Amino acid sequence: MDATATARRITRTATLAVAVALALAACGSGGGGAGDGVARSAPPRQDANDINAKPLDQVKDGGEVRYPLYQWITQWNPFQVDGRYGDAVEIMRALEPDLFKVDASGTFQPVADYLVDAKVTSTSPQVVTYRLNPRAKWSDGKPLSYLDFKADWQATNGKDPAYNIADSSGYELISGIEQGADPSEVKVTFSEPYADWQSLFRPLIPAAGIATPDDFNKGWVEKIPVTGGPFRLGGADKTAQTLTLVPDPNWWGTKPKLDKVTYRVMSQAATTQAFLNNEIDLATAGTATAYGQLKDAKDAVIRAASPWDEVHLSFGSGGAVADQKVRQALGRALDRQSLIKIANNGVPVEFKLLGNHIFMPNQAGYQDNSGDWGKFDLAAAGKLLDEAGWQAAGAGQPRTKDGRPLELHWIFNDGAAQAQVDLATAAQSMWLAAGIKVDVDKVPSNDFFAKYVNQGKFDIASWRNTDSFPLSTSLSNFRLPQGDNVFGNYSKIGSPEVDALLKQAAGSVDPAQAAKLYNEADAKIWELGHTVELYQRPAVLAVRKGLANDGAFGLASGDLAKTGWEK
Repeated sequence: MDATATARRITRTATLAVAVALALAACGSGGGGAGDGVARSAPPRQDANDINAKPLDQVKDGGEVRYPLYQWITQWNPFQVDGRYGDAVEIMRALEPDLFKVDASGTFQPVADYLVDAKVTSTSPQVVTYRLNPRAKWSDGKPLSYLDFKADWQATNGKDPAYNIADSSGYELISGIEQGADPSEVKVTFSEPYADWQSLFRPLIPAAGIATPDDFNKGWVEKIPVTGGPFRLGGADKTAQTLTLVPDPNWWGTKPKLDKVTYRVMSQAATTQAFLNNEIDLATAGTATAYGQLKDAKDAVIRAASPWDEVHLSFGSGGAVADQKVRQALGRALDRQSLIKIANNGVPVEFKLLGNHIFMPNQAGYQDNSGDWGKFDLAAAGKLLDEAGWQAAGAGQPRTKDGRPLELHWIFNDGAAQAQVDLATAAQSMWLAAGIKVDVDKVPSNDFFAKYVNQGKFDIASWRNTDSFPLSTSLSNFRLPQGDNVFGNYSKIGSPEVDALLKQAAGSVDPAQAAKLYNEADAKIWELGHTVELYQRPAVLAVRKGLANDGAFGLASGDLAKTGWEK
């Protein structure tokens, strides 16, 4: 299932971006959970990517690379709730300071163009000292300083509801930010330990661009007021649905290799023909149809790796699915292995069954927590529906309650690939066998998130979460909403217990203890019946021959400044 909807990402390997929802420790029958005998993966491989890595002296100066873009970007502020669309975040990390890159093992590495050094200089309380590259500056000429860190923190820590933020994780634990020994030094003090501090301020947003809540929420709509990266926005043609990036002549670091990067909005299904027509230089080949057409295409190579990228089914929180037992029944009525075979058909890379919402199988700490909740059992599904008061009405008929049929709506992106359609059709049949009628309601791609997922207006929806690490970022996906702010929890379901486990894990500097806590939280997610994980989605891409330092990055982040064409 090559879902066209996703959450955070830092590589070219994913499509769109959002977050999963979650959690409520409830008292359903049956159960799952971490324990002895659960499946565990091997540690992540080193250099687990496929990008035709080349040193810069083997990459040509100049040229253009053309990418597909699956949705027009309206909100460019990555801290704002509507700015979390994955392509937007990725592009912003080429336009604004990306203080750390992630290597192929999933480890943060400081970027010398912005940081001379960054490290924990005190543990009680935790203090992180950043030493900024004194050459680093914004497009308005101001140097990067503690004022930018302070503005980002104050806007995103959740204390002022006027800032419509996407995620306060980590920022809410900061107690103060001040200048250090000189203007190039920044001291960030935490009220509680926070192991994943390197995930913060990525990218760094200038204080001048978010001075007020109005600036924060509206000042980045259809524009980028200040930049600070190797590229700047060269043009945005909403009519033609194209964006261009060009090197910033004021960039102080190594000059980008490309003269221009072009993004063109198209449906994911259209990327195959666009690649064949030499209109784009990278296209997904993750479905049988796409792979079959692209694998032998002229000037094409196939690159594959396993990033943090998962496909799931999420259940909403209104109507019949407000009942936990109904959500649990939806999960138990699904034969996940059969669904995965449909998605995997004709694709040369194995789609692996996923038993965890937080870890991928190639991450250290992964274990399968799905327990009974992820096992196909039609009788168990029927019992749960009986307990929820939905009475059987005969084979092939929806159950009823108080004279109403058990009929749900699956909000479906109309740009979905055929593999998604086939998977949905199979799932509909599985659910009907349990007495649950599911209608597929197709909606325009540009409306899928803005009008449905982000609003929580769905009984069932499917999208991909990508790049959900470091692990502490999972709090945003699963935390209890606060008023109108749902963070990344679009189903609007949560529990204090899961929040507490995730926060405790994020504060643990012992990786083993953190993994234990994350897995305890994940077991409760499965019990909740909120999200049924299907599989980790490998990145299978067709890339134009000669494209260097781009392709399937695995757990690593990309660097657009190094992308180019081989000499």
